[in-house]
Amino acid sequence: MPENLDEIDVQILDLLQHDASLSIAEIAERVGLSSSPAWRRIERLKKDGVILRQVTLLDHEKLGLTFEVMASVKLQLPTRENLERFEAAVADWPEVVECVSVTGAVDYMLRIIARDIHAYDDFLRDKMLALGLVSDVQSRIVIRVPKRTTAAPLSLAGA
Repeated sequence: MPENLDEIDVQILDLLQHDASLSIAEIAERVGLSSSPAWRRIERLKKDGVILRQVTLLDHEKLGLTFEVMASVKLQLPTRENLERFEAAVADWPEVVECVSVTGAVDYMLRIIARDIHAYDDFLRDKMLALGLVSDVQSRIVIRVPKRTTAAPLSLAGA
């Protein structure tokens, strides 16, 4: 565990990453503190950048966003300028919910959400390929998701 985190901090982080809607009073009670010290700890964790932001997770299927793709993307020429241009474009594309730079035969792995295969095709043609930087895209359609979590494995922190 990192030096600036104690066991109570880890408990608070675990509670928040599983349910960010918990009140300060609920968190305090669960970790054995009063509300003020619990609030101060949470504020310190935010200030220190341990807590980046608090969000609400949505059910994509209930929103009609049922088509998910994992795409490996290779740029024509992976220069610093092209990498920065691609990353800036990706930041503006709502279809891309995750983008990571990777080692190996491709430059990026993208997780893309769309309504259907036709919307994905439009995204490829009108946005990604229209950018003029991409030499290859390998698309893998997600069939089923046996596990998905946003929770950091806190038990491994500092191990």
